[in-house]
Amino acid sequence: MMKIPEHVAIILDGNGRWAKSKGLPRNAGHTAGAKNVETVCQAADELGIKYLTLYAFSTENWNRPDAEVEALMNLLESYLKNCIKTASKNNMRVRVIGEIGRLSEKFQNRIKELEEASSVNTGLNLTIAINYGSRDEMIRAMKNMMQDEKDGKLSIEDVTAELFSGYLDTKDLPDPDLLIRTSGEQRLSNYLLWQLAYSEFYFTDVAWPDFHKKELEQAVEAYNKRDRRFGGLKEE
Repeated sequence: MMKIPEHVAIILDGNGRWAKSKGLPRNAGHTAGAKNVETVCQAADELGIKYLTLYAFSTENWNRPDAEVEALMNLLESYLKNCIKTASKNNMRVRVIGEIGRLSEKFQNRIKELEEASSVNTGLNLTIAINYGSRDEMIRAMKNMMQDEKDGKLSIEDVTAELFSGYLDTKDLPDPDLLIRTSGEQRLSNYLLWQLAYSEFYFTDVAWPDFHKKELEQAVEAYNKRDRRFGGLKEE
């Protein structure tokens, strides 16, 4: 019997290259990638995956050309607006992680509306990382810990890995069992560095717009072939 990972994290890569291969502008690739999110969410739910975390926009993505950043922001905002209906239809809970303070007030309100509207849903837990960078996340966590120490809410002796995890954006989520990166690149790109400490990695040459249920199943099959060990002890 195939073991299904509880939590899968994905780096959505290759939208631009996908568009270029078809003679289309880069933004057409981002649009196709956004449409593919629902397809993969449905596939994950059908497989029995409980948590899915997608890297949509990193803190480094602001360095892209202004026109591309603006198009991405508009696309993400539009997706979140439509996602309220999608989440309701699919009984899906949606959360956003990252430093959302840099986003527009309208965008932040979209996030709050979506999180509140989907909070009662009991199906797939979808987390979208927007303006997220793991180093930024850990620095923000450390600042909050230092403030709590200054306020007398904790002492140095209280600090453990478990406590630190509670200050991260993902504090309500289990750590990923499997990381998938599409489109052939094999790096983490500042994504969930703390949380991926014991995760299995799976890299595929398939670009994100072409990553569908069959590709997700192949990743899960590869995960099942891994001899997972923690501190020298094999996972049972």
